[in-house]
Amino acid sequence: MTKNDAPRDAGAKKGAAADEREIEVRLRGSAGASDDSDELARRFAEIAAASGDAEVAFATLDTPVGTTSVAATSRGIVSVGLPNHALDDFVERLASDISPRIVEAPGRLDDARRELSEFFEGERRNFDLDLDWALVPGGFYRKVLNATARLPYGSTKTYGEIAKSAGNPRAHRAAGTALGVNPLPIVVPCHRIVRAGPDPGNYGGGPELKRWLLGLEGSL
Repeated sequence: MTKNDAPRDAGAKKGAAADEREIEVRLRGSAGASDDSDELARRFAEIAAASGDAEVAFATLDTPVGTTSVAATSRGIVSVGLPNHALDDFVERLASDISPRIVEAPGRLDDARRELSEFFEGERRNFDLDLDWALVPGGFYRKVLNATARLPYGSTKTYGEIAKSAGNPRAHRAAGTALGVNPLPIVVPCHRIVRAGPDPGNYGGGPELKRWLLGLEGSL
């Protein structure tokens, strides 16, 4: 930390504390105004996410295939929840595996929500997002997901091919298991790993969503 960092950090904390005090005062005086209370609660969550008081922020977004969830830590996007995954389960896993200090803060995730929306609308091919790999297992599993993350838009590999890319061409079943526990689907595009043959195979979001995603990219 430079000498100039400490005053800035102290100022930011004082500003956040002042905002929190203002919100607390207004909440106490707005018991009958639900709209105002909801807005203040939202602002409080955004402040907590920005100040570091909350370690995980999450938000949802509507897509052509349903509601998708996304979460981030200070390091980057840590999890993406596909439309068939219940929001409660998504948040519960974050709380148990990352930190119970979690808030819903859409503003903290504006960039991620925008890029995901653009992808689902067919307007984006690559993501420009920092990732937090905290939920990604180590060893061969991580090698598989690293190799998957490098797979270009519109291309596919078989399970055997991605296993080879990860350094063990015979471990196609283990590669499938690694893809099945991918906490960052879409951004780490495990839907691009397919069976050898006409059936593209299983997917955490369901086979219909896998076909939809492959069709979106023109690779089905």
